[in-house]
Amino acid sequence: MLSEQVQAKTDRELKKYPADQKQSAVMAALRFVQDEKGWISSDDMADVAAYLGMPKMAVYEVATFYHMYNLKPMGKYTLTVCTNLSCQLMGANETLDHLHHKLGIGIGEVTADGKVGLREAECMGACVAAPLLTVNNKRMCSHLTPEKIDQILAELE
Repeated sequence: MLSEQVQAKTDRELKKYPADQKQSAVMAALRFVQDEKGWISSDDMADVAAYLGMPKMAVYEVATFYHMYNLKPMGKYTLTVCTNLSCQLMGANETLDHLHHKLGIGIGEVTADGKVGLREAECMGACVAAPLLTVNNKRMCSHLTPEKIDQILAELE
């Protein structure tokens, strides 16, 4: 069952759409769940589906399509590296290699202390700033170098 806070936020979001278009709030509802819990479980997706009156599969399709949703615990800080072609040409693979070396984890993994998770995204729409990553889908870090990556990691400690 969705918490009262998630329901209240979702209800505010629903006011933006016609009454017969409740499914339009699915992305926001998933974000509210993730903001509260850190990730979205299958049960959470089912609860969102029930609350918005839509098929569970439709919610699952949204949650698995977009890279901003964590479908398993990904740590306090989730680093998402863009690995689209433009970013690869500008050093995304080197960025991932550096993060793997510094953190000791690969894509889809979380550090032993549960603090940092590493993900990849197909495209973040900021090719001019490549290579880049986001921290918790909120802070974008661009023009990455090993030094900048080390600084970002130090700030997370």
